[in-house]
Amino acid sequence: MIVGVGEAMVEFAPASAGLYARAFAGDALNTLWYLARLGVACRLVTRVGADALSDDFVGFLRASGIDEAAVSRDPERTMGLYMIELDGAERRFLYWRDSSAARRLADDPGRLDAGLAGATLVHVSGITLAIIGAEGRRNLVAALHRARARGARVCFDPNLRRRLWKDEVEAREAQAGLYAVTDIALPSFDDEAALWGDATPQDCAARLAGLGVGEIVVKNGAGAAHVHRCGEVAAARGVEARDTTGAGDSFNAGYLAARLGGLAPAEACGFAHRLAGEVVRWPGALAPAGAVEALGWA
Repeated sequence: MIVGVGEAMVEFAPASAGLYARAFAGDALNTLWYLARLGVACRLVTRVGADALSDDFVGFLRASGIDEAAVSRDPERTMGLYMIELDGAERRFLYWRDSSAARRLADDPGRLDAGLAGATLVHVSGITLAIIGAEGRRNLVAALHRARARGARVCFDPNLRRRLWKDEVEAREAQAGLYAVTDIALPSFDDEAALWGDATPQDCAARLAGLGVGEIVVKNGAGAAHVHRCGEVAAARGVEARDTTGAGDSFNAGYLAARLGGLAPAEACGFAHRLAGEVVRWPGALAPAGAVEALGWA
């Protein structure tokens, strides 16, 4: 069982002529959705409202094959919302998340422990760290320590969103605390270069290895990813990108699914590139399920 911890949001993605399509997304959620399409058992730990929109979301999880038992309800808040604006295939996000119930997802240590129970791997993102605040981060790191003591591994995608942090010092401190309990790191080079000053993907991997992280893949957009101790793995060729939303999240899912399926890190990275290359051909964070399921990694 892979357990993702993070914020689920309402997504409005461009459809046609000023019209937008509504969906549900969020970086940890996106990764779980793609994992579920690839046959991996998943659970989401999050917090939503007690309204009809949140009811729809829980139904979406159930229909997607993602365990919703760790979704808590907040009678005072609702789900955050974001809108995608496209410049060609590249995207920009507009957010409305100040009253998001997910900001409170790590307030209750007992609930966190219950949500992580039975996990073989826990997936966390930097966006999750940013929105839950200092107390939530302390609770989450402590819960991850306990999960690891029970045999779980932790996967961390730093997924930096600079405006969610007070300053770079806060972001660095929060990431360092999470890396202390991280077994698999899946950072993006541009984020790491901006926050830590890494000159190359290799430098990024070396820095994280020095923190004790054992398995590292540094994503690099449409360029080759760097797999620590293995070298460079080229991205998929001939991809006609329409919308890059969800590319990194789907890469994470492809990598984790392939590793669970027995592939070595470099081979798993190759499949992750293939999955991300398919995802960017479609609008919004979630590609059609059939397009994902048709890939396979064998």
